[in-house]
Amino acid sequence: MTDPIPAPLPDQTQLLEQLRREGQQGLAHYFEQLRARLARIVAFRLDRRLSGRVSESDVVQEAYVRAAKRLDNYLSQPEPPPLFVWLRMELQQQLIDTHRAHLATEKRDVRKEIGMFGFADPNETSRAMAYELSAQMTSPSRLLRRAEQLAWLETTLNQMNDLDREVIALRHFEELSNEETAQVLQISPDAASKRYLRALKRLKEISAASNPGDSVQ
Repeated sequence: MTDPIPAPLPDQTQLLEQLRREGQQGLAHYFEQLRARLARIVAFRLDRRLSGRVSESDVVQEAYVRAAKRLDNYLSQPEPPPLFVWLRMELQQQLIDTHRAHLATEKRDVRKEIGMFGFADPNETSRAMAYELSAQMTSPSRLLRRAEQLAWLETTLNQMNDLDREVIALRHFEELSNEETAQVLQISPDAASKRYLRALKRLKEISAASNPGDSVQ
């Protein structure tokens, strides 16, 4: 049984009016509508070393607590960003704090792993993308090749331009719209669209080379 499709959010003007009127109650309502999308981001961005140590649902819930505390600041902005983009920013900071808290025990300077887009450095983004691509393999013969392909995919993805790789991560793995991607990266929607098409072509080439017949759709 599939999860029900959440109702679309109202337009930004109506949404802001409702949030100003209802406060945290309104935020809780819309957060629930966006929870699945935010959880998908955590599943993609959370460092694989934290698997079993950190609950994805806990990260999402902690991001909600952060957002609730900052709701007044969000609403006081002259032109607040779309609610989802803002909640993703709060989730981004929660992920950074989570990585710092857990990976610091391994004597790693996590600050050096925070790249230009606020999540992990390009190597970590490539690793997450490679993991998702290799996870498409299901047969035993393919699973035997997975470790080798992971390393190869990481190396190949790291050869992509940082911005192009992040556009792919946002559009293909986080499933953001073109407009949301443009807002996150602070570029025009037209530039985001062109970068996505160019990078997707490269990603399909990588996927096809790695898994003949199983290229990214």
